[in-house]
Amino acid sequence: MFRLALSFSLLGLLTGILPAQQLQLPTANHALFDAPSEFFQFVDRDFDGAKTTPWEGGQFGFVRDPRHIGGRIAYARFHEGLDIKPRQRDAKSNPQDEVGAIADGVVAYVAASSGLSNYGRYIVVQHNWGGSPFFSLYAHLASAQVSAGQKVKAGTTLGILGYTGSGIDQRRAHLHVELNLFLSSRFETWHNSNFPTPNHHGLYNGLNLIGLDLQSLYLAQQKKPGLTAASAVRATESSYRVAIPGDAEMEILKNYPWLLDGPRPSGKPASWEVTFSRWGLPLAVKASSSPVAAPFVTWVKDAGIPHFTHTRGCVTGSGSTGKLTTEGLRFVKLATGWF
Repeated sequence: MFRLALSFSLLGLLTGILPAQQLQLPTANHALFDAPSEFFQFVDRDFDGAKTTPWEGGQFGFVRDPRHIGGRIAYARFHEGLDIKPRQRDAKSNPQDEVGAIADGVVAYVAASSGLSNYGRYIVVQHNWGGSPFFSLYAHLASAQVSAGQKVKAGTTLGILGYTGSGIDQRRAHLHVELNLFLSSRFETWHNSNFPTPNHHGLYNGLNLIGLDLQSLYLAQQKKPGLTAASAVRATESSYRVAIPGDAEMEILKNYPWLLDGPRPSGKPASWEVTFSRWGLPLAVKASSSPVAAPFVTWVKDAGIPHFTHTRGCVTGSGSTGKLTTEGLRFVKLATGWF
């Protein structure tokens, strides 16, 4: 596993992948920029006695499961990717759209079966930008046309858009696409200690990939083509910070050294402080001289609703104070390597 973690940067050198690259949209549907209602696939919603099909539910972010909380409507369920509707269907209404890589890379994983994940049949492609590994994920495919280890260029056909996976029918066929950071090369150990069910997808289980806001990155690159994925991560709004014991592995700093905020310690610091987005994306890591025995929340943004609702259930409490939930502690351990 340790050898794999070190190989990310080496793989980038061997494949000649450029440090930064303008992202392409993965299908022929380019309505994101001028008609988003034609780009995002709708969701089925039953709320306040009304059944609707809002396209907004296909966007990135907290866009699903509306609830009345604190006198307002809040969306409690996070959607980590973009659901792109098809443009072509055959006489039987099956989608025909080709799905292409959003950038140059190497195929890291192709799911062997469509029935072993909510993603259905999915593909993961690794991109090495500036020495850091990013992973695009393409889910609900009808078929895959590439294999692990294959080099691909931006636009290379990976498969055909479909509706494999749970909770999706033919009328809601779509491509779910993500752009992620990698969390831990010891994922198998973490998974086995937390879940009784088998891990069918190795290191490329969706739990080991944390998405950045790909929707905002596409829109921002339209205005500023040189914007990198790393810059987009660092510009993401902070939601909470967690103090971590200094003996945490912090593989995220090995893979994403630009997350370090402040001077790099010469050895293991007394502790670390990690800043996360609302959905758990690591945004910054800072060494601290204050020792801690276990992870705990040092700061949380007051969003006017219970923290549990806007942190994917990782933080509980409200106002200016918060505490890691059991799920939150489990996630923080994976993200920081403290296990």
